Amino acid sequence: EVQLVESGGGLVQTGGSLRLSCAASGFTFDDVAIGWFRQAPGKEREGVSCISDRDGTTYYEDSVKGRFTISTDNAKNTVYLQIDSLKPEDTAVYSCAVDSYGGPCTGISLVDFDLYDYWGQGTQVTVST
Repeated sequence: EVQLVESGGGLVQTGGSLRLSCAASGFTFDDVAIGWFRQAPGKEREGVSCISDRDGTTYYEDSVKGRFTISTDNAKNTVYLQIDSLKPEDTAVYSCAVDSYGGPCTGISLVDFDLYDYWGQGTQVTVST
């Protein structure tokens, strides 16, 4: 059974940092792409970052470039999203999802949710002012 479990969310002050984890089971990260998405209350889901093991590409949504860093630890079957310089507008539930085809990661990867086969339940990130 494929499972994605996110963790690492929490309540932080503006300017703080968090490292989110997406632990996978039931498959390996070989040749897949993993996307991170977020959904704030009353807003639509938006993609923030993607990483492809197939070709090594990464992609970031413009508003998070320079503040978010996506990485993988294939030995642990885990994808990380390092979030620095947090802003109140980053408050959302953050979820990861797997694209079994493997990418490449482009802007399409952040908006075409149908690319993704499995989704995690999410972890809450709340940024206080």
